[in-house]
Amino acid sequence: MKTPTTAEGRTASDASTGYSNSASADLGAARTVLSLMRSIEDIGRDRARGGYSRPVYGSAELELRSWFLEAAAQRDLDVETDRNGIMWAWWYAPGKQRRDAVVTGSHLDSVPGGGAYDGPLGVASSLAAIDVLRDRGFVPSRPIVVAVFPEEEGSRFGVACLGSRLLTGAISPERALALRDGEGVTFAQALTTQGGRGDRIGADRDMLARIGIFLELHVEQGRGLIDLGAPVGVASSILGHGRWRLSAHGQGNHAGTTLMAGRQDAMVAAARTVVAVREIALEHSGARATVGRLQPIPGGTNVIASRVDFWLDVRHAEDAVTAVIVEKIHAEARRLAAEEGCTMELVEESVSGTVHFDATLGLELSVATGGSPMLPTGAGHDAGVLASEVPTAMLFVRNPTGISHSPEELCEDDDARLGTVALADALAHHAG
Repeated sequence: MKTPTTAEGRTASDASTGYSNSASADLGAARTVLSLMRSIEDIGRDRARGGYSRPVYGSAELELRSWFLEAAAQRDLDVETDRNGIMWAWWYAPGKQRRDAVVTGSHLDSVPGGGAYDGPLGVASSLAAIDVLRDRGFVPSRPIVVAVFPEEEGSRFGVACLGSRLLTGAISPERALALRDGEGVTFAQALTTQGGRGDRIGADRDMLARIGIFLELHVEQGRGLIDLGAPVGVASSILGHGRWRLSAHGQGNHAGTTLMAGRQDAMVAAARTVVAVREIALEHSGARATVGRLQPIPGGTNVIASRVDFWLDVRHAEDAVTAVIVEKIHAEARRLAAEEGCTMELVEESVSGTVHFDATLGLELSVATGGSPMLPTGAGHDAGVLASEVPTAMLFVRNPTGISHSPEELCEDDDARLGTVALADALAHHAG
């Protein structure tokens, strides 16, 4: 078999030899990840869109949080929910203190109509990895913690990785509390309904000081591992990315009585801008620019829109290029809007620079899994936010469809088991 080459020029081991010597003996214990995933497969199904819709603090996400608490209790893990809504499930030997912890985990919320694995696979694999270690008779000398971060997708309040941003101080409490969902509910209101307190959220240096390293397992959101023929990989970096809201302002009017030549149609201004977004992104190698959500106001079939809000996602490995792309899009949007007798404004919602994960941790993970490939990703993660505060690394598990944020997202059972064993090996290496 030809040995594939990674995105960074390194070689990846054949899947059959890419794991520690104990892996084959652990696969039976790792089947727990499959039963955990099956136990939540009906929670948050979206009958209209397909896939799953699990917005933070919605009924489905709250049910998943209860599921996690129960699964943690079954494993005698000591769970605490911090002031930012992050759940931490601790496993540590008697007499040990809660510091210098080896933390793993992911998130339970989803995008609208998302796949089954984005987020929950990382949580289920973390719990199953603890089962693997206990079956080995392993006793941690450093605490092992499974963390669940809220609003990673930003699908309800518009800011991705909101929980980890609050934890690290990457977003101010004032701004977070004022965020509104599509129904006009503020984050402050949603937090209060769950027993949280707006006057307590924000940067938590004490909690951060208790984290020694953070290792996040996630289903891959792309084709890297498929093309390399590897079931598990290690993240090297995350593309810089951000979200902006564009608002086209025109004149609302009657669809039947307003002549075409006399219209100030915000929808047309928005539509022309959407096309321009693609054209501008294509001018910059490696760029991604997307409009995935559009909200016309007032939204009637027989009404010319007076305003259209639409959301822009831009990503590039070089933060300066991302800024240039957004500036070009904004300038072209204003020009196109003016041609339609409209105006256009742009508001930044969140921006994250390119993240390079801890090189030492990444190499250790690659070696521990028999030379798994190291590759960059264009998807954001809580690990990317935490990387500015603590040594951080990520494991990716192969997605055979290469599709994510969609019902077509997939993870094969064998790959899920292998990913769990790889994570267990990594936890044992650092917590032993």
